[in-house]
Amino acid sequence: MMSRIEAMTAEKTARSGRGRASPQPQQLSEDDRSKDTFFAHVAELTEAMIAQHGKDFAIGTLVLAAKFVAEGKPLLDRTSDGGEVKGAGKPG
Repeated sequence: MMSRIEAMTAEKTARSGRGRASPQPQQLSEDDRSKDTFFAHVAELTEAMIAQHGKDFAIGTLVLAAKFVAEGKPLLDRTSDGGEVKGAGKPG
């Protein structure tokens, strides 16, 4: 059975036209395999957030994380022992 990540990659390849030129499965670079692994981690975490707290929470969390990344802000407070999330309260 094909995972959702593999299915999405296959669909993207087919839409881009790259799949028609080569009947052989495309070999991913080490960098692409690493990115796919991280994407799978994010997908699993997102599904867990949705299951426990709903879609709105998951969407808000991912958007807030993207905002922090874009602004160069740290996502974790590495000065504390527990690695708590910075500003874990609601954004103001």
